[in-house]
Amino acid sequence: MGSYIDGFVIPIKKKFLKGYKKMATVGCKVWMDHGALDYYECVADRLDTPWGIPFNKLCKLKSDETLIFAYILYKSKAHCASVNKKVAKDPRMDPTKFPDMLFDMKRFSAGKFNTLVRAKARSKK
Repeated sequence: MGSYIDGFVIPIKKKFLKGYKKMATVGCKVWMDHGALDYYECVADRLDTPWGIPFNKLCKLKSDETLIFAYILYKSKAHCASVNKKVAKDPRMDPTKFPDMLFDMKRFSAGKFNTLVRAKARSKK
């Protein structure tokens, strides 16, 4: 297989996006400093797609909420474990630095994934 991913789906009130971005920016710096290959925090733009169950229905979003789709890329499962162990010990991630929980942990969803298919754009010469 190859790379390994931590993935997250997070319903959040729209009014908390600015605060969440600050928290996510710190998280990005910490994960990347400890060796993550890539880090994405994405906010929903259009959830009314015609395929499958739209995220807004799947996550039961309220009218004042939006969705964060986030993922962190690692070399392997072992690399993921190593990076996350370092992140957990990093003082920048001390929970007292983020006293306000900006989303409902009961609706937060996370998982770990093996990469099944992956491609990168080729540079044009």
